[in-house]
Amino acid sequence: MSRIAGVFAALRDQSRAALIPFVTAGDPEPSATLPLMHAMVEAGADIIELGVPFSDPMADGPVIQRASERALEHHVSLRDVIDIVRRFRATNNDTPVVLMGYLNPLEIMGYEAFAEAAAAAGVDGVLTVDIPPEEGERFVAAMKSHGIDPIFLLAPTSNRVRIERITAAASGFVYYVSLKGVTGAANLSLDSVREKLAQIRACTDLPVGVGFGIKDAQTAAAMASFADAVVVGSALVSRIEANPGDPARATAEIRGLLAGMRAAMDGAR
Repeated sequence: MSRIAGVFAALRDQSRAALIPFVTAGDPEPSATLPLMHAMVEAGADIIELGVPFSDPMADGPVIQRASERALEHHVSLRDVIDIVRRFRATNNDTPVVLMGYLNPLEIMGYEAFAEAAAAAGVDGVLTVDIPPEEGERFVAAMKSHGIDPIFLLAPTSNRVRIERITAAASGFVYYVSLKGVTGAANLSLDSVREKLAQIRACTDLPVGVGFGIKDAQTAAAMASFADAVVVGSALVSRIEANPGDPARATAEIRGLLAGMRAAMDGAR
């Protein structure tokens, strides 16, 4: 059983939802990411989503766009991100790590070379925003051949045919984008998300994580009452941006926010 499948199985037995925090690797500086990953686990993170810096992160709002810019100022590359995961695995062999990014860096490195390096470092899943299943056959094959879960996005506009096609290609879990927009957007409708998750679950047994618009403990708890996982990103990255030159303070604030979310989520079921 993969680390991702194992985490979801354990949480299901406990009637708990997974907490999945997102940060961009190398933001605000490369040395800050590894201690931040450990702090997030200590605060209650079940899976870590680690962003690969990219110059044109089209699915991301301004907060995460600026995080990529800060990381790229330090020349953080895909290979650097893989190395961060390798160093994380030196002391944590349990918490799954999912890389979130875009096609261009993977194309440059090559699917097979990337999958081999990522698996050796301890990467568990890869979410690539701009590789749809129709164009991702080689990508999916390379990931699965090395035991890495290819994770795909579903949107409010995804119809049943689209849901079936995406979930057939995915493994680990699927990521439902709760809003028509970019990360950090507002106007989250819990009723709409609940209705859509019912449609998705009619097509797949994979766990369904929900992200975009999760800002605080109250929102996280409400989502955890019916979702399999809650993904939080912009609310964390904004703490990094608000503490320029002080990664330790940003880490402490993120730890506190996640701990509050974890406690609220555990009380939601």
